[in-house]
This record gives sequence, C-alpha cells and structure tokens, in this order.
Amino acid sequence: MGLISGVLTLPLAPVRGVVWVADQLARAADRELHDPAVIRARLAALNQEYEAGHLSKAAFEREEEQLLDLLYES
Repeated sequence: MGLISGVLTLPLAPVRGVVWVADQLARAADRELHDPAVIRARLAALNQEYEAGHLSKAAFEREEEQLLDLLYES
C-alpha cells in the first residue's frame, strides 16, 4: 500500500478493525461449535439434566439428536 492510498483509506481503518474483530469472533464460535470435546461435554450435561428430571424425554431426544449430528459432522 502506497503512501497516498494509505492516507486516502485512513478513515476506513476503524471499519476494517471492526470487520477483523467480527471475523475472529465468528471463527472462534465456529471452532467451539464443532469441537468434539465441547459437544461431548454438552451431551454429558444434557444427560445429567434429563436424569435429574429437568427435561422431558422429547426435549432430551431432540437436543441429543442435534448434538450427535454436530458430532458426526466434525
């Protein structure tokens, strides 16, 4: 980037910074969403909630199916 183009695009620097931060947050969220260890922990927590009686069988099966689908995708 030359000096003139750097000076002319300087007002856009905050926008580029916000876009970069948003991109980093999206990547981190995607990694966490598809991390097998996180999915297994969520499955264990879901099972504990069901065994404690906090979830109906239908809700448990629906959420378990979603988590297993995520686990098989990763």
